[in-house]
Amino acid sequence: MIEVGRGEIDFGGAMIFVTGGAGFIGSNTVAALCERGAEVVVCDRLGRDEKWRNLAKHELADLVAPEQCFAALERYKGSIEAVVHMGAVSSTTETDADLIIDSNFRLSLALWDWCTAERKPFIYASSAATYGDGSAGFEDDGSPEALARLRPLNAYGWSKHLFDRRVARIVERAGPVPPQWVGLKFFNVYGPNEYHKGSMRSVLAQNFARVRAGEPIRLFRSNRPDYADGGQMRDFVYVRDCVEVMLWLLDNRQVSGLFNLGTGKARSWRDLAQALFRALGREPQIDYIDMPETLARKYQYFTEAAMERLRNAGYRRPFTDLEDGVADYVRRYLAADDPYR
Repeated sequence: MIEVGRGEIDFGGAMIFVTGGAGFIGSNTVAALCERGAEVVVCDRLGRDEKWRNLAKHELADLVAPEQCFAALERYKGSIEAVVHMGAVSSTTETDADLIIDSNFRLSLALWDWCTAERKPFIYASSAATYGDGSAGFEDDGSPEALARLRPLNAYGWSKHLFDRRVARIVERAGPVPPQWVGLKFFNVYGPNEYHKGSMRSVLAQNFARVRAGEPIRLFRSNRPDYADGGQMRDFVYVRDCVEVMLWLLDNRQVSGLFNLGTGKARSWRDLAQALFRALGREPQIDYIDMPETLARKYQYFTEAAMERLRNAGYRRPFTDLEDGVADYVRRYLAADDPYR
């Protein structure tokens, strides 16, 4: 059983069902749960690449394909203590909107209904992509009125926003909800086990090999006079911190709501690139390239998570500084013979 309200959490045999558990954030969550004694059932598709390596170091109670998700939930429902829903079509450039809605909205609704009926806590992944260009701010106000003001820039962000809005309406109407429910608006997450994501990997993962080989890193030029080249800003958050928040939530069942998950401090792409060079003991060498026209129309120049709601809910741990997080990622993972967690 999970011991609620403790400091360092021991999950002592608790069974946690993790969708998307072979993915980036999901596999880091699985790793942390396994390290702390949980029984973990992963629901994901591995494919033909090396995504399986994200899970290879950990003992699992079961590994099921997405089409077996609800059969597995029924099989283990007497043991499952919580559902962590990280599964999604996560590419911001995916154009098959029907696929995105099936995976990111309808599946989330079905899991919400299951957790409500079975009285299981439900933690799910939303996204900072719901904020669109940021003109409506980055406050994680989960009311229907506040969410209605947001305008996501792509189908992925819209699908996440659609589910956030549905949850907000159910809560407003005092409808049936899981005993604990939490939506997490992840900002720019980086860290180990993102290697299968191709072009959606972090700039760190995409450029590590070339920087180590002595080549420059390439960043986009700015198309706005108020931002220098490479000065576009993001809230970069280390995946380890994201996992710690989720473990804390599983240990604090009284906390429900929609929360940002970033550091609360925006940093530039140039800062990120310089941190990579310094972690490798090299002087920064940056080339600037034009932004593709298809991206320029939907580009976020600034994101920064407002973190007061999570802090007010009781989360006290500090978030990792960008330079420290990049150095840890590079030295413990990217530069290692085995880069997987």
